[in-house]
Amino acid sequence: MKKVFALITTLLVASLALAGCGGTNQSSSSGSSAVAQNASGMKTLKVGATAVPHAEILEVVKPLLEKDGIKLEIVEFNDYVQPNLALNDKELDANFFQHEPYLKNFMEEHKEVKLKNAFGVHIEPMGIYSKKVKDLKELKDGASIAIPNDPTNGGRSLLLLQKAGLLKLKDGVNEKATVQDITENPHNFKFQEVEAAQVPRTLDDVDAAVINTNYAMQVNLVPTKDALFMEDNTSPYVNILAVRDGDENRPEIQALIKALQSKEVKDFINEKYKGAVVPAF
Repeated sequence: MKKVFALITTLLVASLALAGCGGTNQSSSSGSSAVAQNASGMKTLKVGATAVPHAEILEVVKPLLEKDGIKLEIVEFNDYVQPNLALNDKELDANFFQHEPYLKNFMEEHKEVKLKNAFGVHIEPMGIYSKKVKDLKELKDGASIAIPNDPTNGGRSLLLLQKAGLLKLKDGVNEKATVQDITENPHNFKFQEVEAAQVPRTLDDVDAAVINTNYAMQVNLVPTKDALFMEDNTSPYVNILAVRDGDENRPEIQALIKALQSKEVKDFINEKYKGAVVPAF
């Protein structure tokens, strides 16, 4: 009987010892995983952007944010609609592709979207381009001109055409001007309204086109060299960093804003784009 009792006791002690080892291993494994996570510790910030110049500028920001323990993930878009929807749906932390008049108009059309201008980064002067003429005075009666079809960039392009002396608009119209607001069109120009990203592709088919600088640069047009007429540095269309309303004070967003207004970014814009993109800070 004593032998049986001793055997049971031995087995029980061994069982407890094994259980203790198992518990120690689990705790140790869990603890080392947490340490690894804390050691790597990088917070990820996802920012949506169009390729040129926005994503290129954000590439300059990457190493600056790494010093603050933030990994910048750039998500590229090729249109002006999805970046705002993705940001509103919390698929992004911020986006960088648009000016404030476009954002305001977008929110008027999409009541569910609640975004905010967090910081003005740069200006991309809009320009008038052509493969058919070397001077706007050479445009013939009835010439075709492509313009963006979204409300703010369409109106902005018409204001630019007016400034170039090609037409006149109703008094007091702003960036929401449409072709219906044209009061004088002495040369009977025909306007083709096209999605902003597609306007450069129309250059072979139209006599002139009004193109956003980021899309012009994507097809190797140099605004300061190739544009027949451009907005000057008084343009109100500053490209902004947009965030969800209420997120502008998040530490990661504040770190991004600080990096975007750094000397490194300003120098990059001035040296890379040579006046085609102008810092707004």
